[in-house]
Amino acid sequence: MESGAVVERFGDAFDQCDLETVMSLVTDDIVFESTSPSPDGGRFEGADAVRAEWAKLFENTVDPHFETEELVVAGDRAVVRWRYSWRIDSGDRGHVRGVDVLRLRDGRIAEKLSYVKG
Repeated sequence: MESGAVVERFGDAFDQCDLETVMSLVTDDIVFESTSPSPDGGRFEGADAVRAEWAKLFENTVDPHFETEELVVAGDRAVVRWRYSWRIDSGDRGHVRGVDVLRLRDGRIAEKLSYVKG
């Protein structure tokens, strides 16, 4: 599968909180750096650790929505500018905007480094 298609499918699965599809698109030795805690975020290595972290995100967020605003692919690298929103207690939606820097290997995502504005 082409790199751009892998990243698009990953984003769609992430938006749907489809953990099985998300994990099918990453390598066994995936590295994920999250946006929190400040200032550097957490680092998770390996599919089991990353799965556990993303499962917590999906389980602990009310009505999450991940939207890709822009995708740039160059060889084995991709940059995704995104908006992530969720429902808050008042019923309104909260959100953050950020960027993921991805590295792909053998048709899968091998590294996902996430950064957020503010």
